[in-house]
Amino acid sequence: MKSFRENIFSLRSYTPIPFLLAMVVFAQPTAATMAIGLVIVAIGEFVRFWGVAYAGSLTRVTGSVGAPEVIMAGPFARVRNPLYVGNMLTYIGIGVMSNALSPWLVLAAAAWFGFQYYQIVMLEEGFLENEFGAAYLEFKLHVPRFIPRLTGYINPVQLKQMAHWKEAVHSERRTFQALTLVLCLLLVLWIVR
Repeated sequence: MKSFRENIFSLRSYTPIPFLLAMVVFAQPTAATMAIGLVIVAIGEFVRFWGVAYAGSLTRVTGSVGAPEVIMAGPFARVRNPLYVGNMLTYIGIGVMSNALSPWLVLAAAAWFGFQYYQIVMLEEGFLENEFGAAYLEFKLHVPRFIPRLTGYINPVQLKQMAHWKEAVHSERRTFQALTLVLCLLLVLWIVR
């Protein structure tokens, strides 16, 4: 039987749906919220895409936690969980754009995703510590979990890790499609309302 954290890990692709639906249904976008939110979304997607360029399609796993290596290059040299940081920024940005039930829906989404990603990260860190031992513990000591450090952590392993931008585009196509749909819906609602 799966643990609570394993279930959250498996369902993480679906948990944004209720928030996104509420953000669209209760949307009251203004020019200011659309502009500010779009900047936040762009930053979030940039961070996520940059992370996927280094982590590859392994980020799409929904079964059990696993990794062939510890990614230490690119955004991972600044923050251990750049994809989750990027996701949080994207969700918050969409919430700001929608201006739905402001500020409560954005705060509820931030609280939920903060809780969700904390649970997932605890599960992933347990795996990484067991699988990679001292190498991961050293990395963990120097790179923060969620708040990026200003300078990248330098480690010999990361010199071998390269970004794969074409793979990232391929891996992120569903994310781009979903994000484009939500942004178009918000744009239409802004124009209509």
